[in-house]
Amino acid sequence: MKFSQRVPVVLCMLLVFMSMLPAFVVMFPGAAAAAYSQVITFGADLTAAQRSMLASEFGVNLAQADRPVTEITNAEERKYLSGLVPEETLGTRAISSAMVEMLPAGQGIRVTSRNITWVTDDMYANALVTAGVRDAGVTVAAPFPVSGTAALTGIFKAVEVATGKSLGERPKKAASRELVETGSLGEEIGRDKAVQFIVLVKQQVIAERTANPERIRQIVINVAGDLNLNLNNRQVEEVTGLMQEIRGLNLRAEDLTGQLQSYKDKLEAYTVKQEEVKGWIQRVLDILDRLIQQIRAALLGE
Repeated sequence: MKFSQRVPVVLCMLLVFMSMLPAFVVMFPGAAAAAYSQVITFGADLTAAQRSMLASEFGVNLAQADRPVTEITNAEERKYLSGLVPEETLGTRAISSAMVEMLPAGQGIRVTSRNITWVTDDMYANALVTAGVRDAGVTVAAPFPVSGTAALTGIFKAVEVATGKSLGERPKKAASRELVETGSLGEEIGRDKAVQFIVLVKQQVIAERTANPERIRQIVINVAGDLNLNLNNRQVEEVTGLMQEIRGLNLRAEDLTGQLQSYKDKLEAYTVKQEEVKGWIQRVLDILDRLIQQIRAALLGE
């Protein structure tokens, strides 16, 4: 074949490859560098009408969408949540969905949700920090009320598609455990208090870079005391075990300083509107201030 005849063939092959590239990236998220700022993950068992409704919730026209759309199955949800949540909660269908937007460095994690009844926005955000996500805007939604535990797996998948990088199995499993244990503790002491308690313990453990189980347990007890929480032995041991798993991820305190500051700003804004919880939130803010200063001092070698 002459050179002039081969050129059109090569061009056609190149165009075919380029047309297949977005699908290839969705199927194999580790195969390319970050190429998308937004990714949608639908529960695999949604009807077409429900997908359209949730797309509208995300502000997206599926017929014109130029962002990847993937899905999460019940089997994928079970991979990270089986054994952590009751069987009836896992069910047999994947419904909850999410849209993830990767944000510029330093923006932190922002979560909003609708029709999610058990997982709070802060629970999602804190679990994502554990999984290694730093800057992202996340919208979680379902066509009807659901617990929301399974949505975290869909968020993981969307982040991996957006960045072209795997978060890793250990971080995803630890983050899933954190989400569930925070919610379970929240049923006993209140979800907001449980979230704030877990955040503070996690940051203290990471800031100290300790892997000693007894020291981790002491941190759990100390933070509970600072917040005037009366935890029983079972609760202390469960949180200690969770923190040992999270510490094994080798998260860096300096990577989490921005999230701490963002969380502190949010609490300060909240306490202005909620006079009755000012005392509790002030205790949380005092510990946050101490942690932020401790991390900054370590970074500066002070």
